[in-house]
Amino acid sequence: MFVFVRALTYSTLFIGLLLVFLPGQLLARAGIAAPDVIGVTQGAGIAIAIAGGALAVSCIVSFALIGGGTPAPFDPPRRLVVRGPYAVVRNPMYIGAGLALGGAAIFYESLALLSYDAAFILVTHLFVVMYEEPTLRRLFGAEYESYCRRVGRWWPRRAKRARGGAG
Repeated sequence: MFVFVRALTYSTLFIGLLLVFLPGQLLARAGIAAPDVIGVTQGAGIAIAIAGGALAVSCIVSFALIGGGTPAPFDPPRRLVVRGPYAVVRNPMYIGAGLALGGAAIFYESLALLSYDAAFILVTHLFVVMYEEPTLRRLFGAEYESYCRRVGRWWPRRAKRARGGAG
């Protein structure tokens, strides 16, 4: 139960700061308010943001249930999480967060928010490559290396066909 409290605390701080507070400040400084009418563009933005948020939340739950930890670098999972969304790509939480921000940019029709999303994605990629992956290699060794060969960092990999079978 304590792992869920830790995961909820970290997630609230992460989501609150990076995905709500900072984008809200950016929109306020740019003078952008919620649209008066919800049109097709806003509907698409809402759908993308909800999908991204749901993906991120499912990752947080996976970290707590499967990994026994949180997404926080200072309180990582005790076991390598390779199931759920992590069976498809290695970084689905960041993808979910990027989609949530992108959906908000579409909703508000905001280039400033879209730029923030692009910066978030770039910084996240650098964090993954320079810190996260080396740390996971050190902590989980061959298990992580095998996982990296099977699952793409940002894009799903096509399943390899078995040789010699019907095809």
